Amino acid sequence: MSEQLKQLFKEKIVILDGAMGTAIQDYNLTAKDFGGEDYEGCNEYLVLTKPDIIQAIHESYLEAGADIIETNTFGGTNFVLGEYGLQDQVDQINTKAVELAKKACQKFTDKPRFVAGAIGPTTKALSVTGGISFDELAYSFYEQAASLTKAGADFLLLE
Repeated sequence: MSEQLKQLFKEKIVILDGAMGTAIQDYNLTAKDFGGEDYEGCNEYLVLTKPDIIQAIHESYLEAGADIIETNTFGGTNFVLGEYGLQDQVDQINTKAVELAKKACQKFTDKPRFVAGAIGPTTKALSVTGGISFDELAYSFYEQAASLTKAGADFLLLE
């Protein structure tokens, strides 16, 4: 985490953006917007199919005063993306998500703004009877975290 962000935490209450999923729902997107029926509901894929919408959502939160915006990567792990056949695009999707968030922050220069690489709780439960193993989950989080970090997220936020 940057020294600038650490200092900001000492000085004030830091405002985090709002819910990305809810903001996406406000756009009433169709299967076509997601890239086809096979991808409908994969909000993370929108960074590639509808980057203008993701950019606009980030900018709306920054305009409202957010100090930190989260990347649109809540489900950006290989097995969540794999539910849509996108498991091989973890790096591309997470990288593009950071790029969009950083681009939005660059438009607002009135105060420092930061990008949190969002890592969601996933759609699987740790289980000895199915779900996902600890090793699989650990690797998925590692892979996503590496992509978000490499792309320039200021810090990671495990939700």
